[in-house]
Amino acid sequence: MPEFVHLHVHSEYSLLDGLASPDKLAARARELGMSALALTDHGVMFGVVDFYKACKKHDIKSILGCELYVAPGSRFERNSGREHKPFHLTALARNEVGYKNLLQLVSKAQLEGFYYRPRVDRELLEQHCDGLIVFSGCPTGEIPRLLRDGQRDKARQLAGWFHEVFGKGNFFIEVQNHSLEWMQGLLRDLVEMSREFDLPLVATNDVHFSRREDHYAHDILLCIQTNSTVKDPKRMRYTDTFYMRSPEEMAALFAEIPEAIRNTVLIAERCDFKLDFGTYHLPSFEVPEGFTPHTYLRHLCEAGLNQRYPHITAEIRARLEHELRVIHEMGFDTYFLIVWDLCDFARRNGIWWNVRGSAAGSIVAYTLGVTNLDPLENNLIFERFLNPGRVSMPDIDLDFPDDRRDTMINYTVQKYGADKVAQIITFGTMGARAAVRDAGRALDLPLGEVDRVARLIPAIPGKPVSIANVLEEGHEFYVKEFREAYDSTDYIRNLIDTAQQLEGVARHASTHAAGVVVADKPLVEYCPLARATKGDEGGVPVTQFDMGSVEAIGLLKIDFLGLSTLTIMRKAVELIKQYQGVELDLAT
Repeated sequence: MPEFVHLHVHSEYSLLDGLASPDKLAARARELGMSALALTDHGVMFGVVDFYKACKKHDIKSILGCELYVAPGSRFERNSGREHKPFHLTALARNEVGYKNLLQLVSKAQLEGFYYRPRVDRELLEQHCDGLIVFSGCPTGEIPRLLRDGQRDKARQLAGWFHEVFGKGNFFIEVQNHSLEWMQGLLRDLVEMSREFDLPLVATNDVHFSRREDHYAHDILLCIQTNSTVKDPKRMRYTDTFYMRSPEEMAALFAEIPEAIRNTVLIAERCDFKLDFGTYHLPSFEVPEGFTPHTYLRHLCEAGLNQRYPHITAEIRARLEHELRVIHEMGFDTYFLIVWDLCDFARRNGIWWNVRGSAAGSIVAYTLGVTNLDPLENNLIFERFLNPGRVSMPDIDLDFPDDRRDTMINYTVQKYGADKVAQIITFGTMGARAAVRDAGRALDLPLGEVDRVARLIPAIPGKPVSIANVLEEGHEFYVKEFREAYDSTDYIRNLIDTAQQLEGVARHASTHAAGVVVADKPLVEYCPLARATKGDEGGVPVTQFDMGSVEAIGLLKIDFLGLSTLTIMRKAVELIKQYQGVELDLAT
């Protein structure tokens, strides 16, 4: 069996044209006997952590990359038209330096170069070239496009530039063969260029779905994302060749240039980078002279202890000592000081706040004034909040009035630095009902009929209901009428089968309602950043990793949830004082 590695793979985190989850891609690569796999989503690195974990689960070597968008001129230019359309460039991290350069490129593409797409330019590529392996790209890369336009001299000059910038052995001429007639001439031109300039070839398949039979569902997904239907002849579409081919299929496609197949394995062997899941990156917290974070935390707790308890019993003292010891041994003194400081700022500025969850079980939080519930009086257990046997970052969820949440985030930015603070991204996935409705629109089915079918799926708060559950007789979510609809006609069966393939796929990105991440160094050293998804270009950026991923790589996450309830309660208290002369606060 020939050895081959797929180095140009898109997951659902491409958001527009990727269908498969990282887990499905890694599982399929293992099934096909491959030793490694590269993720190259379009312009983003949203799925990197999930992909890395999925590859580890399936005993596949993960290669982290991105299919960058490259502006023809400066990334700061905002011009439209074909001549200003960005080119595609495949980039892979060879080592830690390369991964950090990739983080920089992808972040600056979002924060500096965004215009319809997140774009880098040649200036950025020169600044962040170390540790990267780059390919000339798919047919929408600059070199392939120049060749297709007959500008061979310019294509040769550009190939020379890439070879010079990235160094010998780090720039490859990428060749693809999706059995499309127009691609054959381009393939010959690319091979000719590689021979003329002694540049190595690499064979890729532009993977957008894991199996050939997923092509139909992928076509429907494209219709959904581009707001078109299958009946539109001008819609964006792919042929069924953009699946994860087997090594045998790839070897047969490139039988005349076997070195292009061999080079995929050589590149995979050269890429060696591992994500670090064992280190925390807590921001530093300035304490008064003569104190350490540990002694300052104790100092604050001792002061609060005397305020909270008129009589300090042996039980109270033992509980405080136990918690302080555990917090210090787990390395979270600074974490508690950070949360105390945020609550102290809120207190000093008349901003109400509330703490949810297991933090109420901590006497340290109570004596700091972070919580207002006595854990001893209410028999609350500290280990539910922080347990030495379960090493993970403590999590204190803070609620603020929704009209003061921005004030709290701005304070955090000012205190720790704009480059060290970001909001957290979240991904909207297609639920069962949404998948049926979206598939119905893409298939151009009668909306009333589609809605009738979608409504048969139970909507149960807090319990995700899958289409498979609703179809399965004997399951708690089984719906007889839904099963009857499925069995009634071919087009309804096709609708539900298609929706089932789309269910759970990431469809769009937005800003998490609460999550804010704070680090000890510029965040771009740990994760890629993106523009605020609400369209506020001057706002706080968001991480490209979701909440679970930022926690996995050791970043501090604080939940600042804006609640209208607190805003209304505070206003009511102000009105009561104004008209009744009675002073109330959140505690009373």
